[in-house]
This record gives sequence, structure tokens and C-alpha cells, in this order.
Amino acid sequence: MLYIIIAKDKPDAVGLRTETRHAHLQHLKGMGDRLKVAGPLRLHDGADHPAGSVIVVEAASLSAARLAAEADPYFQAGLFESVEVRPFNPLFGPWAETAKA
Repeated sequence: MLYIIIAKDKPDAVGLRTETRHAHLQHLKGMGDRLKVAGPLRLHDGADHPAGSVIVVEAASLSAARLAAEADPYFQAGLFESVEVRPFNPLFGPWAETAKA
């Protein structure tokens, strides 16, 4: 099943994000096929720095998806103000057929 992880950065955390970015990217690469998409949240169009992260993962359960979120170096460094992990059921697009299987 797919899960969406929505993590919002703490205010004024750009420096911490920059310091831990390499480890975060290595973590994402290490997820292999379980990682479906990941990228930064922006406060608005044209924002010059990220304000959080969105990650879609395939996991066996909500608790497994939560563990994936907690294993992220950004999470471990205390970058996030909040982290929400929810089941994600795509109805349209390339993942829709996979999700129904």
C-alpha cells in the first residue's frame, strides 16, 4: 500500500536542512523501489527555500511507513515541526493501477 508522508520544517530551520541534506538524499536513494516520489514543500510559488518534505512510499503497514519517516536523517536531526503519515490511495495517474492490485 502507498503512504504519504507530509513533514513541515520548524521555523528558521534552513541551516539544519542544509547540514543534513546529503544524509537525507542518501537515505532516500537507499529506499529503492519502496520510494515512489519525494520532494520539498514550498511556502508559496517562488519561495527561495523549502518549508518541508513530501514523500510517497510503499509499505506493508502504517507503522512501517511511520518507521520509514522516522529513519529519515531530517527527522532524526529534529528538522521537522510536524510529521503526518497517511494511507494514500491514488485514483488517477500511473500509480492508480498499482494501488488497486
